[in-house]
Amino acid sequence: MSELLIRGGTVFDGLGGEGVRADVLVRDGVVAALGPELEASPAAEVIDASGQWVTPGFLDLHTHYDAEVEVSPQLAESLRHGVTTAVMGSCSLSMVMGEPEGLADQFCRVEAIPREVVLPMIRERKDWDSPREYLAHLEQQALGPNVACLLGHSTLRSKAMGMERSLSKGVRPTKDEMARMQAWLGEALDEGYVGLSISTLPWDKMDGEEFRSRPMPSVFASWREYWALSRQLRERGRVLQAVPNISTKLNVILFYLLSMGAFVFKPLKLTLISMMDVRSDRFAFRIAGWLGRLFNRFLGADFRMQALPEVFDLWADGIDLIVFEEFGAGAAALHLSDPAARDRLLADPAYRKRFKRQWRRRWMPRAYHRDFALAEVIACPGDAALVGKTFQQLADERGQDVIDTYLDLVIEHGKALRWYTVMGNDRPEWLEWIVSHPDILIGFSDAGAHLRNMAHYNFPLRLLKLVRDAERAGRPFMSVGRAVERLTSEIARWCDLDAGVLEVGARADLVVIDPAALDERLDEVHEEPVPEFGGLRRLVRRNDEAVPAVVVGGRIAFRAGQAATELGEQAFGRVLRAGVASRAPLSRPSPTLV
Repeated sequence: MSELLIRGGTVFDGLGGEGVRADVLVRDGVVAALGPELEASPAAEVIDASGQWVTPGFLDLHTHYDAEVEVSPQLAESLRHGVTTAVMGSCSLSMVMGEPEGLADQFCRVEAIPREVVLPMIRERKDWDSPREYLAHLEQQALGPNVACLLGHSTLRSKAMGMERSLSKGVRPTKDEMARMQAWLGEALDEGYVGLSISTLPWDKMDGEEFRSRPMPSVFASWREYWALSRQLRERGRVLQAVPNISTKLNVILFYLLSMGAFVFKPLKLTLISMMDVRSDRFAFRIAGWLGRLFNRFLGADFRMQALPEVFDLWADGIDLIVFEEFGAGAAALHLSDPAARDRLLADPAYRKRFKRQWRRRWMPRAYHRDFALAEVIACPGDAALVGKTFQQLADERGQDVIDTYLDLVIEHGKALRWYTVMGNDRPEWLEWIVSHPDILIGFSDAGAHLRNMAHYNFPLRLLKLVRDAERAGRPFMSVGRAVERLTSEIARWCDLDAGVLEVGARADLVVIDPAALDERLDEVHEEPVPEFGGLRRLVRRNDEAVPAVVVGGRIAFRAGQAATELGEQAFGRVLRAGVASRAPLSRPSPTLV
């Protein structure tokens, strides 16, 4: 039998309690014993966790690893930070069924993944075309973390209706098409999918040429269609993950009503993206929080907003950033894939007039702040004098309208113009309010997507840092035990996954954390090449000293930032199925934590 002994750490069980100094004995992938001064066989591998925390592995309930898992199934950038379970299939997008071209067109533009890499990869590897076959395919991969899946509604709808019909305004599924969607959803739930993901956000756009710039298929669905599909989820206690129209925010109310059971029907588990203190609207997140309390406490809903425990910042290369899809002029520029054609558009006086008018509409709802005084150039190889200045400062120097300055620089430098801005969660007191709210789930990393735009892979560590910093400052707002619970069992319970708890008999998915290293280095941004995506450089935040060890299925996957040699070649994780216990029996009775 293989054995691992983690000795002398402060153990958090993931259920909200404070840590207890104890040893953890792992045998054949299962937590065999918890307690002081445990004995292991001479062949056991030993981790000295003195002065460190030992927690269940973290869960990331919102990723877009659906493409990356095919070429790099170790999913190392999440795993190295202690994420031992990742949920794929978010935002109505999944790889569960459909033709390669359609899957690539749905996935690549909105998630900022190179289509020229993804499409050939799907063509080469795709040997599945149903929910059952897709999980069977994943089970053959050398997974690093465990993975669980949502079924994407855009995938489901385009498969049932055909891409053209699914992307046509006013076209509703026929009775037979709706029956096919219901049947495939039923198959997915039977197989253990966490639930269904949908999107109502019109600025998520199709890639490719045939249907370029149309919104996702899910956006064209009626609320009657959403309601019909959600009945199965409601009856079976599964999850509906939804993207509201985050510009107007008005249809959030409809989602609250959809979740509501009013103590007559079974509530629908419904999670929305996301609760964030955005600079463009300093009140919407508070209203969402108050409404969540109202509907969950008094109207029988089961509603959760996803939230990140950190500043939400963005990087952009030129004009390639999804927030420009929010208004017509920005979307028109992103529609053009040919750089020369795009430059001609950006230089056109009539286009600039339209851009300025839409950008500055005062009373139009928006998610992005659209303030060039808050956007700083951080790299431009063609003109180093730009670096460190905001676009507003550059415009003032030129005596020019700031939008003209920005568009001129995009034309001159293209994607070499690298800039940065903060979208939200920049007020610490309100960030603490958000992550403490009872109706949120910690998540929304978008791991595996927006590789050049976001860097949220280490969000669990940043929550622990936020909690620890407040405690050190003498104003604690959450215990470490509660923070661990928010990152582990709370998500697992709500998704009905057998994960997130450190106890005897549980699968040994564990993280060893050095609290002394939960410092400013967690916020430092690095660019790391992704060989599988043509060497594209991914934005990451890393401080490997904060995570001395990550254990998946009883095997050390990462130690001090170094991946196990077998990672990516052998499976450490497995496919987790909602509603299915995956615990292995103990080889012999063992003591419990004392």
